[in-house]
Amino acid sequence: MRQRVVEAAAGVIGGLRPDEVPAPLRRVARFEPRRRARLAATLIAAQLEDDSGFRERVADVVRESEPVLAEAVGSGAVPPAADPVTVAALAYLLRPPDWAERIETARRDLERSAVAAEDAKVMRQVAELRDQIAAVKATRSEETEKLRAELRELRTENAELRKRLHEARGKAKREHARAEELDRRLGEERAASSVAAAAAEADLRRLRSRLSHAEAAAESARRAAREGRNVDEARLRVLLDALTDAAKGLRDEIALPPGITRPADSVGGITPSRPGHRTLPGRALADSDPALLDQLLTLPQVHLIVDGYNVTKTGYGDLPLADQRSRLVSGLGVLHAQTKAEVTVVFDGAELNAPVAVQAPRGVRVLFSEPGQTADELIGHLVRAEPSGRAVVVISSDQEVCDSARRADARPAPSSLLLRRLGRT
Repeated sequence: MRQRVVEAAAGVIGGLRPDEVPAPLRRVARFEPRRRARLAATLIAAQLEDDSGFRERVADVVRESEPVLAEAVGSGAVPPAADPVTVAALAYLLRPPDWAERIETARRDLERSAVAAEDAKVMRQVAELRDQIAAVKATRSEETEKLRAELRELRTENAELRKRLHEARGKAKREHARAEELDRRLGEERAASSVAAAAAEADLRRLRSRLSHAEAAAESARRAAREGRNVDEARLRVLLDALTDAAKGLRDEIALPPGITRPADSVGGITPSRPGHRTLPGRALADSDPALLDQLLTLPQVHLIVDGYNVTKTGYGDLPLADQRSRLVSGLGVLHAQTKAEVTVVFDGAELNAPVAVQAPRGVRVLFSEPGQTADELIGHLVRAEPSGRAVVVISSDQEVCDSARRADARPAPSSLLLRRLGRT
């Protein structure tokens, strides 16, 4: 009823002059009626309740649109078929003497109509459910008869299967007795063969043990002889090369004449001095002297062992480890090409999570220490592996590495000398 009254009032507002529109509703007077009824429903309802003049204007418009029903509401003779909501809206607007009772009567009529409609809906649902129950009962009877027929067939089939099962069990018992007899005989034969096989296996194990011991002893002897011979030959060859180069250098330094007299030696003439003649330095160079490393690299068959990370962290420790290794190895490759010295660079493998690939140039040996081993220990092994008398130079600023090199008759040199030498390459 409230919505009907508000809609009627919203339509009336659009037809009033601006001065006739109540002040609270003037700001929505320009709206379209449906929008006005939706947005200002509360204001319109309050104005209808408080402003009798505005309510009478709305009632006049509604009376003109519904003259017959308005007359019936005013006289109190409302037709039974009239819409209760419309009747209540007219009673609220026209305000006959019993208008509140008319609204209450309309409310009761609506409730009775709703209850009657709900009852009719329930009765329809009950009828539909009864029809469904009847259909289900009919279907259930048919299925029950079908299941009974299937049950009779299954009972007949079950009896036949029981008979076959009884026959199969009898046959199985006979086969089982026969199998037990065969198992007993097979067990006796297996026991006899097991005894014979155990004896043969024991003899075979003894023979194999003796054979394996003999082969192991022979292989150990061969390996020891081969390794000893290989190591001794390698050390001897390196030492021999060092002595040969040293003798050649010494012959050149002291200008020793050849042992064989040539025919041209009997012819007189002035022999010019040799431009390439040089003498060995007569003084010992300090560890900080830049010429020390150049002098050491001129030694015959010199082996240069480099403490890798000690050198890189001294010269360019701000680079990543991979870039440090690459820069040092590249510089050592150029140094080998210039001096022909044997170069071995050692890195600590404990900082690596996995093996790394290093592209070593020709003449440069790159080694990483094994798990559980430090680079210092690996350098010590390399120094001790060289034959006594060969020139070995260890590049490191680690005092412990330098002391170990001196005890093994190697010549230590600080990392700064190598960095200076590589800076000139």
